Amino acid sequence: MSEFDFLSRIPLGQYIPTNSIIHRLDPRAKIIIFGVLLIAITFTPSQLGLSIGIAALLLALLLSKVPIGFALKGLLVPLPFLLIIAIIQVFFYSSALDPNILIKLGKLNITSGGLLAGVMLLIRFAGLILCLSLVSFVTSTSELLHGLTKILSPLNRVGIQTMDFVMIVQVTLRFLPFLAQSAERIAKAQASRGSDWGQKRKGLFNRIRQVIPMIIPLFITSLRRSENLALAMDARAYGVLKYRSSMTELHFSFRDGLAVLISVVVSLAVFFA
Repeated sequence: MSEFDFLSRIPLGQYIPTNSIIHRLDPRAKIIIFGVLLIAITFTPSQLGLSIGIAALLLALLLSKVPIGFALKGLLVPLPFLLIIAIIQVFFYSSALDPNILIKLGKLNITSGGLLAGVMLLIRFAGLILCLSLVSFVTSTSELLHGLTKILSPLNRVGIQTMDFVMIVQVTLRFLPFLAQSAERIAKAQASRGSDWGQKRKGLFNRIRQVIPMIIPLFITSLRRSENLALAMDARAYGVLKYRSSMTELHFSFRDGLAVLISVVVSLAVFFA
């Protein structure tokens, strides 16, 4: 991988068109499918339920025809933070809940229950990241926008404006690839001026020292992009109309309903297993 290839390191937010059976589903169906799976994986209390949820996500990944290596690459960026959270869970798991102490380090005890809780926490967060990534892999930004708008449209009848929420989701998903591309351009510009971006530095502090000069230009670029976005929204009279129409018509078919039903059954199995 190139030292400047930042975009490929952040799969989340990237749409991968493969014309799979999951890609052809209605956007509302895809949002509901991965939404209920996300909730089930988040709140399932059992190892069996978590295993079923991860297996369902891997099956969806295979059906989507998205390269497995590319999808799992999205777990590498947050992996250090996930490991830190899991280690904290292992060390601070209450030994009163599990008297089976494996290792005793002063006042800190590592128990079998703590290890299991740490592993479950690591797998749970990995599953959540994979689930969110799958949504972006199989749903384009425009489809996601139309799907969320249709799903949340009943809330408009009770006075809750959902248009701003949908816009926030859309801007967030588009901002991640923009940040990666901006970081890539800044790194290349700095390397052309004599920076050692092309050389891999060993050690965490050396890597941090290498990234620090890029933070301020990236921050300024992000602010400029946000300002241009605000001006474009004002020029198009965003927020003037209370309700907006759409040129895209969504059609919820029997196949979509069947897929949603299967996902609900699987999610119930994940939660109650």
